[in-house]
Amino acid sequence: MRLKNVRGAKEIINASQYIVEDPFVYLGKYQQLFNNNNPIEIEIGMGKGDFIIGKALKNPNINYIGIEKFDSVIVRAIQKLESLDLKNLKLIRMDALDIDKVFNKEIDTLYLNFSDPWPKNRHEMRRLTSKIFLKKYENLFKDKPCIIQKTDNRKLFEFSIISYVENGYKIDEISLDLYKDDTKDNIATEYEKRFVSLGQTIFMVKVSRH
Repeated sequence: MRLKNVRGAKEIINASQYIVEDPFVYLGKYQQLFNNNNPIEIEIGMGKGDFIIGKALKNPNINYIGIEKFDSVIVRAIQKLESLDLKNLKLIRMDALDIDKVFNKEIDTLYLNFSDPWPKNRHEMRRLTSKIFLKKYENLFKDKPCIIQKTDNRKLFEFSIISYVENGYKIDEISLDLYKDDTKDNIATEYEKRFVSLGQTIFMVKVSRH
């Protein structure tokens, strides 16, 4: 969901130490950006940042990149980071359609959390687990592709499972009700916290290709 415009959002974003101003120039060189050889994990559609910030705080030896399309959303994450100094976190404001132009064989894990379900059939290719996007993701990964997805939308979840299998992925882990299973290592997004408070089921799947 797109938030209302935030006054001075562009200025806040441009001034942030966390923003990668021109991500295209780092294609294949993101380890130089972080100045280390640690694994790199990305989240497409990071929202207001609860998940990716939580991951970076919990795992200082892993580098994280949060990707978000809208200024009005990514600025909220930047505001949460004002009191922090995380060397292992960067943010990129961009459209996911350009993802294959920004990364090349350097990502270890991709997170898709509560992505837009695009419920109409005519829009299914816009879903981040459609064959169009899965094709784009192929060259992102350093070794074997690994995608971890969470959603509250059962139809998107079912669509995604079929799409993964049809495109050569195998299911490593799956939960049809994450909060009835083991969530000790789970970091919740903003949407997730709200959905859980309303008693909605959260679906999770981890897939890989060899």
